[in-house]
Amino acid sequence: MIIKGLQKLSLIDYTPYTCCVIFTAGCNFRCSFCSNRDLVLNPEKLPTIPLEEFYQFLKDQKQWLDAVCICGGEPTLHQDLPEQIKRMRELGYKVKLDTNGTNPAMVEKLIDDDLINYVAMDIKSPLHKYEEVVNVPVDLEKISLMVKLLLQNRVPYEFRTTAVPTLIDEHDFELIGQWIYGAERYFIQQFSNKTCLKRALEQLGPFPLETLEKFKAIMQPYVKSVEIRA
Repeated sequence: MIIKGLQKLSLIDYTPYTCCVIFTAGCNFRCSFCSNRDLVLNPEKLPTIPLEEFYQFLKDQKQWLDAVCICGGEPTLHQDLPEQIKRMRELGYKVKLDTNGTNPAMVEKLIDDDLINYVAMDIKSPLHKYEEVVNVPVDLEKISLMVKLLLQNRVPYEFRTTAVPTLIDEHDFELIGQWIYGAERYFIQQFSNKTCLKRALEQLGPFPLETLEKFKAIMQPYVKSVEIRA
């Protein structure tokens, strides 16, 4: 696992726990609205945090931190991810995994081995629009398998979608709701144009809050809990 960034304290990424957030190198998607441009396109240009340095940080901060949130990039691209999560758990930490859902086999093994405490999966769009949104070929069967895995409720989880103008609309949320029917938690995330992989999107403003509320209303018949992250 290659760590390119460390947020030493977060009170919002894995509530109600205090956690640190690590950012792993590389991603197999090229979402135009991605805010981690260099992490996705040029990870080799970013400094690497040595694993032993990171584990020493975890040992030093044990009295202050409850959990580690692993995000990216896409963490499941790293084949040693299960081994590294095991080390975190052995130090007494809970682990939350953020993923785009392209490696359901690894995530299922993490669940089977009781290594992860929470999974957050990004739902980029309805399935038929995925390649348009992520800008690469996608194995849609793997995305579908990941959704089915989480819907089994074998581990606490959430689905989340970033509401990007020009990329998603009311009909899309209707289709997403039908797709993840019965899900425990779903978050509609406000789009930020501060830094985008596709620089043209930085000129695009986010949806107004009233529109996000409409999206929320569309999702509520399908999902047990729907929240907006503005």
